[in-house]
Amino acid sequence: MATPGVAVLLSWLSCCGWALWRYSSNSPNYLIFSTRSTINLEYEGTAFSEWSVPESCSIQDKRSPRTELRCSSPGFQAIKPVVTGPEEEERNLYVGDSYTCFLWYFRVRNLFHNLTQIISIWIYDPENADPEELLWKAKEPSLHSIVLSKQLAIMGQKPTIHTILQRKAYFPYEDQRKGIWHILVPMTSDDVIKEIKGNQVIFQDCFVADMLFLLTFPLATISENPGSLPISSPAGSQLMSSWMACVPSYVVVVTDKETFQTNDSFRTWTKIRVPPNSLSDSERQNVTGVSLLRDGIYFLINGILYLKNHHSFRKLGRKQNLPSGIIGIKSRKWCWVKYMFKNKGRRSRMVVWTENEIYLGYSSFKYFQVGTINELKSLLHVSPAATLRIHNIEYSAHPVELAVFLSYCITCTVTNKICMVIYNEDLRQWVFQDFALDIPVDSFLVPHFLFSSLPELVLRDRHTIYYCYQNFTVTGIVQTTAGHGNLSLLSDNSIIHDIFTDYYGNILVKMENNIIFFFKINTRDAVKLHVWLSDTTKTLFMLGTSGEIYLLNAFNNGTIQALEYPLNLEIQSIAFKTEDTCPYLAFHNNIFRRFYILDKRDILRLWAQIVYPENIGLYIILETYGPQILEIKEHLHYEIALGYSIKTMALVFSQSINYEAVDDYFKLQNDNTGSVLVNLRPSEYSKMCPASHWVFQISVGCDITKSMIVKGSSKNSCIPYDFSYVIDKSYLRGQPSKNLEVKYNWDVYGCPVRLHVSEKFQPVLQLFNDSGHMEDIPVNFLVWEIHGRDDYSFNNTMKQSGCLNEAQTWKSMTELNKHLPLEAAWGPEFL
Repeated sequence: MATPGVAVLLSWLSCCGWALWRYSSNSPNYLIFSTRSTINLEYEGTAFSEWSVPESCSIQDKRSPRTELRCSSPGFQAIKPVVTGPEEEERNLYVGDSYTCFLWYFRVRNLFHNLTQIISIWIYDPENADPEELLWKAKEPSLHSIVLSKQLAIMGQKPTIHTILQRKAYFPYEDQRKGIWHILVPMTSDDVIKEIKGNQVIFQDCFVADMLFLLTFPLATISENPGSLPISSPAGSQLMSSWMACVPSYVVVVTDKETFQTNDSFRTWTKIRVPPNSLSDSERQNVTGVSLLRDGIYFLINGILYLKNHHSFRKLGRKQNLPSGIIGIKSRKWCWVKYMFKNKGRRSRMVVWTENEIYLGYSSFKYFQVGTINELKSLLHVSPAATLRIHNIEYSAHPVELAVFLSYCITCTVTNKICMVIYNEDLRQWVFQDFALDIPVDSFLVPHFLFSSLPELVLRDRHTIYYCYQNFTVTGIVQTTAGHGNLSLLSDNSIIHDIFTDYYGNILVKMENNIIFFFKINTRDAVKLHVWLSDTTKTLFMLGTSGEIYLLNAFNNGTIQALEYPLNLEIQSIAFKTEDTCPYLAFHNNIFRRFYILDKRDILRLWAQIVYPENIGLYIILETYGPQILEIKEHLHYEIALGYSIKTMALVFSQSINYEAVDDYFKLQNDNTGSVLVNLRPSEYSKMCPASHWVFQISVGCDITKSMIVKGSSKNSCIPYDFSYVIDKSYLRGQPSKNLEVKYNWDVYGCPVRLHVSEKFQPVLQLFNDSGHMEDIPVNFLVWEIHGRDDYSFNNTMKQSGCLNEAQTWKSMTELNKHLPLEAAWGPEFL
C-alpha cells in the first residue's frame, strides 16, 4: 500500500474508529425521563450527518452532533445518528408519562458541637432550574425554585425525612422561610439511608418525587500537603478502587497517574499524595492493592503494606504483626450495620495474605494470623505430593465469613484445581465447601460474592465469567447471545477489567475497552449493552449517594470525571429488541429491616407476595443459611383475579425452647443462639425484573441495645452532681472501726428514686431499646445490698409471700461465694 493510503487509513481509524453516541436528562440519575423531559443527545466522532428520530419527537437541530430532543408520546422511541460509513447502533429509549415533574433539593450543614446536621430543603423543576442546581452546587434556591416551593407550601406541601434502617421520621423545626425548609437530624453511622418524602400535593398536574439519599456521620477526606508527590498504579494499568461498605460514597481510586479520594461520590475530591523521600519513584508508581477504612487508606506496594491517614504516611510491619511478602489485601464490600457475635470477639476490617499465611486486621492496627497453608492442607487431607497455594481471598455477603480460594495441583503443568474453604470469625472455624473448578495454570480468578443469604458468587478470568448459585448447587459459565462464554470475542478481543454488583442483583461486566455486559443474579446468560464510552477512557462503575450506579472516568492528564449512567434505560433498550420480559408483575413484602433480633418468647411475622399472569406457575422460595435454631411456619394464600394470579406467603419465625428447670441453662442458651440469613425470591426471573430477591438477617439471642432501669431512675430526669453519703459503722456487717463513705455512681445507677420514709418500695422494672420504652417487665427480680449494711428489713416473710421452699438468702449466698466481693455474690449468673 502506498504511503499516502496508509496515512489516510490510520487517520480514519484514529478519528472514526471509536464513534459513539449517548444521551442525558436534566433530572439527576435519570429519575424523571418522561414526555416532559428534555433529552440531550450527544455524538462523538467525525462521521455525523443527522439524527434519526420518530415523528412524535421534536428535535432542536437534527444536523447538530449535540442537540435537544422532546417526545410528546410515551413509549419506546427509536433514536440513532445517521453517519457516513458503518451504521451506528439504534437505541429504543423508553419515555414515560409520569405525573412526577418536581424534585427535592437539599444541602447539609454539620453542627459538631451537638453532633447534629441541619438539612435545608427546597423544591425545584429540573426543566427550569439554574445551572448550579442541575450540577448540585447551589447554595440557595433559584428565583424559580423559591416561587415553586412557596406555592407548593401554600397548597400544603412539607418535606419529612424518613430513615430506612431504624424507621424514624424528622420534620421541619420551623415554617418555610425564603422557600426553604430546615430539618434537624442527629449525626449517625448506623442509620445512614434516608428519604425525603412530601405530601401528595399536585401543582400544574405535577407531583414532587420522593428522594432517597445517603447521609452519614461526616467523613473527611485526607488533605494534600504542599510538596507531596503522587502515588499511583503501574503505568498502563486499569483503575482500582475501594470504598467503605456502609458508606459507598466514601471512595478511594488509584489510577496510573494519581490517587483520588471523595466523600460525596466524586462531586468533589482530593488527591492523595505522599511525602517526598518516603518512597522511591518506582515504589510510588507500583500500587497493586488498596483498601479504604475509617482510619485511613492502605496501599500494597512491593509486598509491603503502607498506611496513609490525616497525620502521616507510614510502613506497617512486624510491630503490627504483619509479615513481608504480602500478595493481597481485601476489605468488606457488603454492609451489615447490625450483626450479632455468638462468642466474644470482634469482626475484622481487612484480610491480608501471603502465599502461605492469612491475617485478619482489626482496629488499632492489630493483625492476627488465622491460618497457614499447612493447616489448610491438614483440613483438606491433601496428598503430600500435591502443591497447595492461596489463590485469592474475598469477604462473602455473610457478616462474619470470608472465603479462601486455594489452588491445588500435582504436576502443575496444564491445569490447577481451585477449591474453597470458608472461615467463620464468630465460631473461628474453617469449613470446606463443595466447590471445585479446573482452570489453566496461567489463569487467575477474581471472585465477586453477590448480596444473598446463601453463598453465591461469580468469578472472572481474562475472558470468561463463572457463576456459582444457591450454595454451589448451580454452577456453570455465563453464556452470551453468540452461544459461547468468551466475552472477548464480542469485545474486539479486549479482556475483562472488572465486575460490579449491587444490592438489587444487577451484575455489570466491564471490559478494558469499556464494552459492557449485563446479567442478573441467578441468571445464566449476559447481554451486551450499548457503547457508552470510547475505548481510550479508563473507567470504573461506582455506587452513588442515592444508590444509583455511575461511571468514574480517568484521563491521561491526571484528571477524573463522574458520569451518570442510565442502567435501567439501557437495559430496557436491549430488552426491547430481544423481547425479554419479567415473568411477574410485582414482588412485594413487608420486610422493612435488614436486621431482626428475636429474644426469648419473641415472634416475628412477615409476608411476601408475587403477582404474575395466570397459568405461568410461579411461587416464592424461602432460603436460609446458618444454624438450625428457628422454627419457621409457612402459610400460602392463592387467588386469581382478572387474568392474574396472586400468591401470598405468610411466615412466622419463633423458638419454643423451654429453659425452665434445665441442668445447664447457659449451654442450652448458647446452643440456641446465633444468626440466620434469610432469602426470599421468586422461583423465576429475568434480567428485566427490577428486584430479584430480598435478603435479611435474623439473630436469636440477647439484644445488646436493650436495657433495664427502675422506673423513675432515668439518667435524663435529673442533673448529676457530686453526691456522697456516710453509712454509720453500727449498721455495717463485721463491726468495722470506721464509718463507710459511699460516692453515688450516677453513670451506673441513674437518678435516685425519691421515696417517703413511710412508703413501701416496690420497684417497677422497665425495658428499653434504642427506639425507646418497650414494656414494663412483669417478672420476679432480686434486690441486694452491696455495701455491707444489715439494718434493713422486708415487709413479708417467705411464708407470707407464698414460697413453698426456703428461698435463697443473703446469708446463704455470701457463705456460698466467700471468694467473691459483695456486689458479685448474688447476681444473674447464680440464678
